[in-house]
Amino acid sequence: MSDPQQFLDLVEKHKGIVVRICSVYAKRRDERDDLFQEIIVQLWRAWPAFEGRSQFSTWMYRISLNTAISGLRKKTAPVVFIDHDAIPELMDPGTDLHKEEQLSLLYQAIRELPEIDKALVMLYLDDHSYEEMEVILGINQGALRTKMNRAKEKLKKNIERIQHGA
Repeated sequence: MSDPQQFLDLVEKHKGIVVRICSVYAKRRDERDDLFQEIIVQLWRAWPAFEGRSQFSTWMYRISLNTAISGLRKKTAPVVFIDHDAIPELMDPGTDLHKEEQLSLLYQAIRELPEIDKALVMLYLDDHSYEEMEVILGINQGALRTKMNRAKEKLKKNIERIQHGA
């Protein structure tokens, strides 16, 4: 593909993917802006090789995550953005915290996860299927399911540890 206008239209249509990834993997506003710009550059560089075998959004997710994760290896731990609707499933139902406190606790717990687990949790919270995760991350579904279960357990333990001040 080489049509610049088609590229711009598709990026505009799916830019929420890049915004969410930047929110997950960059702590400060200027870091998010820099990461956003780097992801767009990487997408543009890869655009001529996009053959349409997968959906554009799946391809975009893969390039964006790879760019963010490779940039992380050079930086410190990121801040995470999570969909508010995902909180009840991850939080203990007996937790007597307001929504913002729950979010803060969840962000802190996710920041402590390894890079791949952060990506898995983000894809999970964005309601991606295991088939889509396989394409985006390049990990087979069996391994993804195992990693996802372990990531959820780590996340729950992190939340419990943080809640109890350990």
